[in-house]
Amino acid sequence: MALYKRELVRQQNRGRRKAVPGDHLAPFFKDISQLNSLDQITFLCIGTDRSTGDALGPMTGTLLEERGIPHVIGTLAAPCDADTLEKRLGDIPAHHTIIAIDACLGPKDATGTYYVSGTALRPAQSVGGNLPEVGEYSVAAVVNANGPRPYSILQMTSLYLIMGMSRSIADAISEAWESETFHL
Repeated sequence: MALYKRELVRQQNRGRRKAVPGDHLAPFFKDISQLNSLDQITFLCIGTDRSTGDALGPMTGTLLEERGIPHVIGTLAAPCDADTLEKRLGDIPAHHTIIAIDACLGPKDATGTYYVSGTALRPAQSVGGNLPEVGEYSVAAVVNANGPRPYSILQMTSLYLIMGMSRSIADAISEAWESETFHL
């Protein structure tokens, strides 16, 4: 396919949210890596370490930092949560492309999958939060089934699931920017 046609298809698909299993995250990040060098990307890993289900973002951020990935906001040591999100957004250089990573609730049969998109993500939407949309690209990891008490559901989410999903995201990012990754 000619280069201009590939770019046209990429632009048309950019706005769609697509559900993928963990082993299909690498192509999503590889496409981004072909358009953006690692030193011009900020990984915005949203969530808190005080709720198992919502710890996916900070756990992913910690794994990325451990692998030497630069420009990570939101780790277990310094989470980027509802209270700090807007301030932390101000720390991101204007020329950086933001990839937002967050946990979400979804249909029961979607638990363990990821919604990837070339559009912004609205943090805290499943719990009724009113935070600004963030990111040029986004990954929303479905950590549990949505229900009537979303905060309780997030509290009772399996830590094992969160660790595995975080590892899948970090692995896919490391693979996509393998030649640029700075190993400690």
